[in-house]
Amino acid sequence: MGGGKAEKGTPKYLANKMKAKGLQKLRWYCQMCQKQCRDDNGFKCHTMSESHQRQMRLFSDNAGRYIDSFSKEFSDGFMYLLRRQFGTKRVLANRVYQDFISDKGHLHMNATKWYSLTEFVKWLGRTGQCNVDETEKGWYITYIDRDPETLARQEKLARKEKAEKDDEERHQEYIRQQVEKGQKQLENEQPKEIKEFVRENEEEPLKLDIKLAAKPKPEPVSLKASAFSIDNGKRKLDTESTATAFKKPKVPSSSSSRLSGIEELIKKQEEEKERKNRKDYWLHEDIIVKLVTKSLGDKYYKQKARVLEVIDKYQAKIKMLETGDKLKVDQDHLETVIPNLGKPVRVVNGAYRGQLATLKELDEDNFCVTIQIAAGTYKDRVVKGVQYEDICKIYEN
Repeated sequence: MGGGKAEKGTPKYLANKMKAKGLQKLRWYCQMCQKQCRDDNGFKCHTMSESHQRQMRLFSDNAGRYIDSFSKEFSDGFMYLLRRQFGTKRVLANRVYQDFISDKGHLHMNATKWYSLTEFVKWLGRTGQCNVDETEKGWYITYIDRDPETLARQEKLARKEKAEKDDEERHQEYIRQQVEKGQKQLENEQPKEIKEFVRENEEEPLKLDIKLAAKPKPEPVSLKASAFSIDNGKRKLDTESTATAFKKPKVPSSSSSRLSGIEELIKKQEEEKERKNRKDYWLHEDIIVKLVTKSLGDKYYKQKARVLEVIDKYQAKIKMLETGDKLKVDQDHLETVIPNLGKPVRVVNGAYRGQLATLKELDEDNFCVTIQIAAGTYKDRVVKGVQYEDICKIYEN
């Protein structure tokens, strides 16, 4: 028979209550392993485990990047909740924080660069993301909406109000000018005597004197003396000057100039794509990578793994192909894998970033390959001179 229900007040009873509630103490949570422990003993056992020690060795290699990544994830989640739930209203920072940590899967503050909520709120004020003020009840924050659509909408509304105000002012000014003009006319106006029109000589008939301008005569067209010369009363065409006057412009007839123009255009397009798609991160899901760090021991050194998930562009969750172990590593600890000729690859960086392709040729002297795009807009396009680190083998079941 199973044991009875735990008595109230016992450690087992308290542990069951915390488990039912969902949220447990922050000091028993490991952010690197994303594991929540229920008590001090469980947390101590976790810190002594091999998986935790492995993650801590990775953390020690590049602690700054991990902390910055956790801090960015925490601030983005906090600001997203503040913007969606409270908008631009003035609200107590602790209230927003309590709503934020109510999600069991939230990122804990003990993994960030801020030691307390006060330090985080002050940082929001310094970076201009919120207006902050301290009261007896605590720190209050007000979200500053810097969304481009919101700013454009506010600017459009301000321009509309200004235009309406300007129209009203111009209308009032026009009315005032008309009133002043009418008053001046009344002051300066004097009654005039109306006289009857009388002709001096009634016997003479009325004459209408209209003068029309003479129409100009067209000038005779004269040919230039350089084009014609007169010989014995007959005009002869001066062939030399005429050839100069009616010389046809040169038209390029060779196809080489057209080809060079097309090649130049294609070259510019390739350079533009390379500039736009070249990034300092290259990880993609479902590619085969090789672990090149010795901090995890010889067991994993130079071993291949599959990328399961990309985290914040620079980190990845990988699964070792031989042992099946799952690790969380930085891209600096990984390198790409080149498959055999004819095998599919993923372009992970450069002009054709993200495209599926087929490996066609391998140039070991220049450390580059030739690939053929397999799908999409650039299907069947052959690209030469692609560097080793810009392509990677695709995981196949």
